[in-house]
Amino acid sequence: MKLQFIDAGEIVTTHGVRGEMKLLPWTDGPDFLLDFKRVRIDGRDYAIQDCKIQKTCNLIKLQGIDTMEAAQAMKGKTVQIYRDEAPEGLIFADELKKMEVYCEDKMIGLITDVLDYPGNSVYVVKGEREYMIPAVKAFILNTDMEANRMDVKLLEGMATDEG
Repeated sequence: MKLQFIDAGEIVTTHGVRGEMKLLPWTDGPDFLLDFKRVRIDGRDYAIQDCKIQKTCNLIKLQGIDTMEAAQAMKGKTVQIYRDEAPEGLIFADELKKMEVYCEDKMIGLITDVLDYPGNSVYVVKGEREYMIPAVKAFILNTDMEANRMDVKLLEGMATDEG
């Protein structure tokens, strides 16, 4: 199901004395966050005044956070992005959790977790059995966010209880 807000990272420290903060992104990389105009922290909206990349993090300046002390109060907080500002067609791991998974029109379970590995992600699907399904086109036949449904192709060995 599409979410209104997506957890995108954590404020890890301050940067300078004018309210700039270092954000550790939980997205594919720090460049992803450069195109967003606003974020949400603790249920409050903030306009992004500036966002740039520093190594594997973002340096972010939010409207209304103008001192080192105000930035320090944000340390450890989760930053959320607005789903409607994300590129069309992009699906986030959090949106897949609790999605119904079907194989040949039979529901085999719900996605309970998305595991990230260097080659690709793996969907953990639990029903009568538990499956580990690689998130690649060969096995993911269709993903319908509106219907909360994913159609997959299973191969022998994908069920974790197969012996």
